Amino acid sequence: MASRKAIGFVGFDQFSFQMASSAIRHGYRVQAFEVNDPMIEELVKLGGVRCSSPSEAGRDVTALVVLISDVDQTKDLIFGDESALKDLKSDTVLIIRSTILPSFLQKLEKDLAEIHKIAYVIDAYVSYGRSDALNGKVIIASSGRQDAIARAQPILSAMCEKLFIFEGEIGGGSKVKMVTVMLEGIHFINSVEALSLGTKIGIHPWIIYGIISNAAGNSWAFKNYVPLLLKEEINHQILNTYVKELEIILNMSKSLTYPLPILAATYLQLIHGVSIFGSGENVTSVIKVWEKVYGVSILDAANAETYDPEQLASEFTTDSKNGKRVGFIGLGAMGFGMATHLLSSKFCVVGYDVYKPTLTRFTNAGGLIGNSPAEVSRDAAVLIIMVTNEAQAENALYGENGAVSALPPGATVILSSTVSPAFVSQLEHRLHNEGKNLKLVDAPVSGGVKRASIGALTIMAAGTDDALKSAGLVLAELSEKLYIIKGGCGSGSGIKMINQLLAGVHITSAAEAMAFAARLGLNTKLLFDFITISGGASWIFENRVPHMIDNDYTPCSALDIFVKDMGIVTCESWSWKVPLHLSTIAHQLYLAGSAAGWGRIDDAGVVKVYEMLTGVRVEGKLQAQRRDAVLHSLPPEWPQDHVLDIQTLKEGNSKILIVLDDDPTGTQTVHDIEVLTEWTIESLVKQFRKSPKCFFILTNSRSLSSEKASALIKEICRNLDTAAKSVDNTDYTVVLRGDSTLRGHFPEEADAVVSILGEMDAWIICPFFLQGGRYTIDDIHYVNDSDTLVPAGDTEFAKDAAFGYKSSNLRDWVEEKTNGRILANSVVSISIEILRKGGPEAVCQHLCSLQKGSVCIVNAASERDMTVFALGMIKAELMGKRFLCRTAASFVSALMGIIPKAPILPNDLGTAREKNGGLIVVGSYVPKTTKQVEELKLQCGHFLKSIEVSVEKLALSPIEEREEEISKTAELADIYLKAHKDTLIMTSRGLITGKTAAESLDINFKVSSALVEIVKRITTKPRYIIAKGGITSSDLATKALGARCAKIVGQAHAGIPLWQLGAESRHPGVPYIVFPGNVGDSTALAEVVKSWTYSISLASTKEILTNAERGGYAVGAFNVYNLQGVEAVVSAAEEEQSPAILQIHPGALKEGGIPLVACCISAAKQASVPITVHFDHGTSKQDLVEALDLGFSSVMVDGSHLSFNENAAYTKFISLLAHSKDMLVEAELGRLSGTEDDLTVEEYEARLTDVNMASKFIDDTGIDALAVCIGNAHGKYPASGPNLRFDLLKELHALCLKKGVFLVLHGASGLNEELVKECINLGVRKFNVNTEVRKAFMDSLVTPKKDLVHVMASAKEAMKVVVAEKMHLFGSTGKA
Repeated sequence: MASRKAIGFVGFDQFSFQMASSAIRHGYRVQAFEVNDPMIEELVKLGGVRCSSPSEAGRDVTALVVLISDVDQTKDLIFGDESALKDLKSDTVLIIRSTILPSFLQKLEKDLAEIHKIAYVIDAYVSYGRSDALNGKVIIASSGRQDAIARAQPILSAMCEKLFIFEGEIGGGSKVKMVTVMLEGIHFINSVEALSLGTKIGIHPWIIYGIISNAAGNSWAFKNYVPLLLKEEINHQILNTYVKELEIILNMSKSLTYPLPILAATYLQLIHGVSIFGSGENVTSVIKVWEKVYGVSILDAANAETYDPEQLASEFTTDSKNGKRVGFIGLGAMGFGMATHLLSSKFCVVGYDVYKPTLTRFTNAGGLIGNSPAEVSRDAAVLIIMVTNEAQAENALYGENGAVSALPPGATVILSSTVSPAFVSQLEHRLHNEGKNLKLVDAPVSGGVKRASIGALTIMAAGTDDALKSAGLVLAELSEKLYIIKGGCGSGSGIKMINQLLAGVHITSAAEAMAFAARLGLNTKLLFDFITISGGASWIFENRVPHMIDNDYTPCSALDIFVKDMGIVTCESWSWKVPLHLSTIAHQLYLAGSAAGWGRIDDAGVVKVYEMLTGVRVEGKLQAQRRDAVLHSLPPEWPQDHVLDIQTLKEGNSKILIVLDDDPTGTQTVHDIEVLTEWTIESLVKQFRKSPKCFFILTNSRSLSSEKASALIKEICRNLDTAAKSVDNTDYTVVLRGDSTLRGHFPEEADAVVSILGEMDAWIICPFFLQGGRYTIDDIHYVNDSDTLVPAGDTEFAKDAAFGYKSSNLRDWVEEKTNGRILANSVVSISIEILRKGGPEAVCQHLCSLQKGSVCIVNAASERDMTVFALGMIKAELMGKRFLCRTAASFVSALMGIIPKAPILPNDLGTAREKNGGLIVVGSYVPKTTKQVEELKLQCGHFLKSIEVSVEKLALSPIEEREEEISKTAELADIYLKAHKDTLIMTSRGLITGKTAAESLDINFKVSSALVEIVKRITTKPRYIIAKGGITSSDLATKALGARCAKIVGQAHAGIPLWQLGAESRHPGVPYIVFPGNVGDSTALAEVVKSWTYSISLASTKEILTNAERGGYAVGAFNVYNLQGVEAVVSAAEEEQSPAILQIHPGALKEGGIPLVACCISAAKQASVPITVHFDHGTSKQDLVEALDLGFSSVMVDGSHLSFNENAAYTKFISLLAHSKDMLVEAELGRLSGTEDDLTVEEYEARLTDVNMASKFIDDTGIDALAVCIGNAHGKYPASGPNLRFDLLKELHALCLKKGVFLVLHGASGLNEELVKECINLGVRKFNVNTEVRKAFMDSLVTPKKDLVHVMASAKEAMKVVVAEKMHLFGSTGKA
C-alpha cells in the first residue's frame, strides 16, 4: 500500500514525467497509469510505480493529477467503473490538467463535491518556462478555492520550478493558458508579417532576424520560430494547433461579448495558411505557406549571401574622415541628449530648435546655437536631422532658411528621424541633384532618452560608402550598437520600420491580451509575472504592461508616435502590395486612442481603447478599499472564544515564550509581563528561575545594520541556550516581534535564530495588529488609514530609507526581502476561511502538514482570528512541531491568552498628584508622527512647552554646534519640568536621509544618541515620560534612564504600551509610555498627553472622607484666613503626605472675599496631595447660595440655632442645590457652646445631638456628613476639661454607618490625644481645627521681625507645626 505522502498520475506525458521526477526528489512517492507511454518506463527507473488502472493510481494518495485532453475523457478517467475516483479518499487533492473550458471545470468541481464528496479540486496549466533562467523547466499556473489551494500548494511546488497561484474559482489555469497562447499566436503571425515586408523592401531575412532579436521588436515567438521557418524545420502541424487553440479563445470571447480584433485577424491568417496546406498545391514547408499568403519569396532571399552589419559598421567607423563641426536640427528629448553627448565628446555642435527655451538650455550645456536651419548648417561637415516626422524634415531642409541652401559642398546629412523608406530614397535623389556633392546617411535610432544622453543608442544606418565614411565617427559616438544595412538609403529606415511594425503590434496585442485577462477575472499583476517567462513573452510586453498595471501613462513614448510609425508601415505595405492584417488593425487602434484624446500619453495607453469599449480595468495595482466593506465581505468569525483554552494549555505547559523585540513597541498588547533590556547569561538565568510564562528581551535591532542585527540575535540565542540548560533545561519558544508595517531585518534575524537554535518546521509570518489597524486578507497586508485599507506597499512605511519594500502581498514580500532565495510560489498561507470555517483543528492539521522549512503566512482580520490560530499552533507544538514566528504585537497576546484591560491612567499608578512636568520626546520621522505632533501642539499648546531640536545640527554640523544644541535643550527642559510644565522635545520635522541605507541608519543613530544625551542631562524627575518612536523609546529607556528591567503595566492607549521602570533606573517607578511612530490617528498623541497631564481639578471632599472611612482615620479641616494659613496647611499636607481640608468661615469670607476663596482653590489644585475647600458654618441662605457658585468642594449648612423642623427645612433647601453641583453637604444637629469667629453660643444654649432626631434629620435632608454635639465645644474648654459622651458617639456612629453619612466633630482644639483617638475609633472622620492654629499665628507675631517677609514666613511655619501635629494625631499622615 502506498504512503499517504504519495502522488498519483492518471495520464502520463512528458510534462507528467518532469513533474513526477521533481516530486520524487522532494520525497514523494509517485504512482502512475498510462495505457501506452515509454515515459512510464523512465518513471519506474526513478523509483516510481506503474499502475494497471486509474483507480489504482488514485489509491491512498495525497494528490492525484489527472490529464484530460477533451471533455469526453472525463467519463472514463474520472467517472468510469475503474476510474480514478473509485478508491480516492475524500481529502485527496484532485489536480486537473486540462485544456477544457473553465465553465466545464467548474461544473466538474461541483459534481465531484456533491456526488462523490471530493472536497479539494484545482486545475493546473503546466508548461515550460521560456526565460533564460527557466528555459525548459516546468512552470505551473493553478487555481481553485482557498482551502483546496492551501492543501495543494506544497504538492504543486514540489512538482515544478515555479508556481503561480491564481486565487478564485477553478478554471484560472485554463484562462492563463488562453492568454499565453493568444499572445504566442499573435507574435507568430506578426513575425511572419515582418519577415514578408522586410524581404519585400530588400532587406535580407537573416539580417532582420539578427537585428530584431536584440531590439524592442523581439518576442519569444520571433526569436524561436523565425530560424525554424527560414530553415524549413518547423512542422506544419503548428498551424492546426494554433487554429484549434485560438478557436477556443474566440469562442470564449464571443460568450463574454468581448472584442479581440488582433486575435481574430491572427486566426484568419492561420486559417488561410491551413487552407493552402490542404489545397493540393506543392507546398512543402510552413514558410512556403506564408510566401503564398503574402506573395514574397522569403526563402530565396534567406538563402542569398549574407553579411555581418556590426562588422561592416566597424569598417566604416575605422575609415571615417569627417570633421568635428556638427550641425544639429531638432533638440527635442532625444535630440537634446544626442547633441549634448556629442558636446561632452569634444565635438563642436551648433544646434537649432523651434522651441526657444530649449536653445537656452543647450547654450547652458556648452553648445552653440543658430537662429535657423540655414545658420547651423554653414561650415558643418555633418548635419544631423532629429525631428518628429517627414513634414518637419522637409521643412528643415527645404523650407524658408532651410539647411540645404547653406550646407557647404561635400557635407553629409544624417537623417535620424523615423520616416518611410520611400521618403529617404527620394531625399537622396534630391540632395544629389543639388550639385554640391551632398551625401545622405539614412540612420534612424532606437533606445530612448536616457541612452541618447550617454551615447548608447542602437543605430541602423544605410547609404553610400562615401556617406557612411563621412558620418562614421559621429555615428560611432552616438551608438552602443551600430548596424550598417546594405541596400542604400531607405534600408536603415526599412529595418527601423520592421522593428516598429513588430513593436507596434506587440503593444496593441499586449493591451488586448491584458484587457481580456481582466475580463476573465485574472489577477493581471500575477499574470504579467507568468507571461514574462512564458512563450507569450516579448520585450515590449515586459516593458509596457507595467504601465497598464500601474495605470501610469506618463509618456516615455507617446501614443501618437505609433500613429505615425504604424501609418508608415501600412503605407509601405500598400505600396509593396504586402497584406499586413495585424499591422493595419494595430494602426486603427492607435488612431482610435488618439481620437479619444490619448495621443500624448504613453503608447501603452492604447489599452484604454479596450477599457473604454468594454468597461474592464487592466490595472493590477492593489487598490485601497473601504475597511467596513472588506470586513463585512469575510465569513463570520469562528463562533468559540478559545482564550480560556489557551490559558489552560499554558498553565499545564512549562515552556516559556521569549519575545525578541526589535524595538520597545512590541509590548503593545500585553500586561503584567517583564521586559529585559540586557541579555547576559546571569540576567537570563535569573529570569528563567522566576518561571514566567513569558518575557520580552528588548534588542532594539531595528536601529542596527543588518550585519550587527544578525550578530546580536546570535549572541542572545547563545546566551538563552546556555541559561536554559543551566536552569533544569528550561524549554522555551522564541518569537521575533517585528514591525506591523513590515520594516526590520527579515530574513536576517530569522536566519540568525535558526543558525543557533536549529532548523524549524516552519517560519510563521503574522503582521496582523488590530490596535494599529493592520490586517492581512488574501495574503495582502493592509494598513488602515481613516477607515480605508491601504496596501502596505503603498504606504509611507514602505518607503522607509533603511527597510523599504514594494510588495503588499506577503508571498511576494518574502521573495522580495529574501532576494529570491524563498520564492513567492513556495510560501504557503493559512487563510481567513480556514480560521473561520475550520477552527483550531484545521490550523493544527495545516501546520502539521507543512514541509520542513516552509514559510507560512497567517491571514487575520480580528482578534478572534488570532486566537484561533494561536490555539491551533499550540496544539501543533504539543505534537512536537517547532516554529519560528516573525510577528507583530497581537500575536504574542493571543499566544499567551492575555485578556485586554482598560488603558492605564495616572490614578491607577498613584501618580495623579505628582507636580513636576511630564516629558514627551519625539524622534520618529514617519508622516503619521508629524501629523500627531501638529495636533498635539494644536490641542495642548496652551499648557505644553515645546522645544525643537535641529536634526541638521545634531547629525551634520560640527561637534561644537551639536554640543551647544544638546546643552541648550537639556537646560531649558529642566527649567520647564521644575516649573511643573509638561515639556515636548521634538526633532525638526524635515526628513534627512543618506545616499544609502547605511548612511540613513548612521544619521538616525546620531539623532537618537543626541536625544539620549539630552535626557541624561535633565536632572528633574518627570511626572511621566512619553517616548515617540521605536528607536527613540529604546535608547531613552536603556541608555538615558539606565533601565535594565521594566514591568509592562498595560497600555496608555490602544496599541501604546506603558512601562514602569525598574529600581536600577534613574527614575524608578516613573510611568514610561512607549509610543510607536506608526500607531494611532492624528489625535492619538494629544489624547495620551491630555490623559496624563497634571490634573488641576479640585479633589472631592466626599472621596477624601470615603477613604478615611475605609482606612479608619480622620481628616483635619483647618480654618484659614490668609495666604500664610493656606500655605501652612498645604505645605504640611505635602510633607506629611496627608489629605486635608481648607475651611473658610463666613467671617473670614467677609474679610477675605473671593480672592481668599480663589487662593484656597488654586492651592488645592496645585497640591501634590488631595486637598479640598470647604465653606464652614453657613448660617445664612444668602451666604450659602453665593458660596455654591464660588467653587467650594463642600459646604456646611449650620441651622443648629433653629428649631428642628426649621433646621431640617433650611438644610434640605441648601442640600438640593448643592447636590445638583455634586458638592458634599455637612449639617449640624445639636449645638456646641463656645465662641468661634465672633459667634458665641452660651452654655445654657448648647444641646447634645439626639440619636432619633438625627435619624429623621438625615432622612429629611439627604445630607452627606453630620456634625454632632457630644460635649465638645468651640474655642477653649473649661479648666475641668472636655466631658465627651462616647456612649452617645457610639450610637451616632452606628446610625451614620447605616445611613451612609460621615461623622464630623467640631471643636477639636483642646482635645487631648487619648480623646481624639477614641473619637476616631468610634467613627469620627472629620475634625474641625481652628483655635490652636489661630493661636500659633498670633503668638508668632509677638517676637519682632526685621521685615514683613520674615513675619509671613514665621507665621506660616508656626501654623504649619500645629497642622502637622494634628495630621499625625488624626492618623492621616501617609494616607494621601
